[in-house]
Parts: sequence; C-alpha cells; structure tokens
Amino acid sequence: MKAYNYKVILEPDEDGGYVVMCPSIPGCYSQGESVQEALDNIKEAIELCLEDIMADGEEIPDPSNSLVGTVMVSV
Repeated sequence: MKAYNYKVILEPDEDGGYVVMCPSIPGCYSQGESVQEALDNIKEAIELCLEDIMADGEEIPDPSNSLVGTVMVSV
C-alpha cells in the first residue's frame, strides 16, 4: 500500500460549515460542520475516488501536480 499526500482547499460554506475539494482529483469534494470534520470527510472521499480510479485501471493522479499560490490584486 502506498501513501499519497494530496492538497485540499477548504472554504467556508454560506450555510455554515466548510466545503473542501481536492484539485488533483476532478469531482472529489466533501463538506463538514468543522474544519476537522471536513478534513476527515475529504480523506474518505479521496480514498473512495482512488479506489474507483484503480478499479477502472486508470493511473492514480500525481498529488505533486497541484500547486498552491496566492495572487495580490487591487480594486
């Protein structure tokens, strides 16, 4: 079994809690009432997505392909 370290993005949900997504795996997202719950839920979602990817015989997405940066803008 190999371990992967995927980046995730958390955003506050307008109805409370957090929405979390994994940019390396299209369509892989979850939510939670707290940051920790959202992180626990996205971990499970990533595991399920990877199981589906492997079952389909596809290549597991490389987590190092996602970069995180910031951009400063003035308005």
